[in-house]
Amino acid sequence: MLLAIDIGNTNISFGVFRGNKLIKRFDIPTREYRLKKASRNLANFDIDAVIICSVVPNASKILEKDFRLLLHKSPYVLGKHIKVPVKNLYRKPSQVGQDRLVNAYAGIMFYGAPLIVVDFGTAITFDVVSRNKEYLGGMIMPGLGISLDALAQKTALLPKIKLNPPKDFIGRDTKNSMLSGIVYGFSCLTDDFSLRIQDKIGKDAKVIGTGGNIKLIGRFCKRLDRIDRDLTLKGLNLIYTKRMAYAI
Repeated sequence: MLLAIDIGNTNISFGVFRGNKLIKRFDIPTREYRLKKASRNLANFDIDAVIICSVVPNASKILEKDFRLLLHKSPYVLGKHIKVPVKNLYRKPSQVGQDRLVNAYAGIMFYGAPLIVVDFGTAITFDVVSRNKEYLGGMIMPGLGISLDALAQKTALLPKIKLNPPKDFIGRDTKNSMLSGIVYGFSCLTDDFSLRIQDKIGKDAKVIGTGGNIKLIGRFCKRLDRIDRDLTLKGLNLIYTKRMAYAI
């Protein structure tokens, strides 16, 4: 069994795979991570290997050490031990987050190219893949939660509220006006960006939605061809499996 770990700024996602099948998935808030919390969820599984993708270097060091002690095996860390097998055309390739490259690779393998992957996480990222399966780059913007928090922090009268689906398109109180602005605003942005990117790389480019907030916003976006919340974890499993196959 493989344990795939995706360390994000808000949550750490864990996925246990038996072959190509994801048999258990759970999240722990990044700031609340403790090995005991993770190990309780893994007690019934005989983990053979661990692969880690991270955008939080300090958390990556902690988990790498923890799972080495727990399993007596060194985890594979993307960018350190394993390279994502996708051609990266960023001007400075090292600037691209490993999670973005994993999403691009997984998207290619599961859905083909050309491709647009929209990840609704702490930040919202658009990752663009050419017809030749090259990673072209994309866009980065504040995520839903960050944007909602900024309204409360940077204004005198707007309250801090929890991210939820809006009740109406036209908000009739402050809370729902904020929720409508954030959710419908970013869904409209997603639809328009997708169309503009398709103009550049091909009208047949599929648009895949993923990330921690995809369940909330996905139904408000009209241009998503597929929602795949586990795309990053599935990509990690695929990268590890192919690496082991080549090693043999």
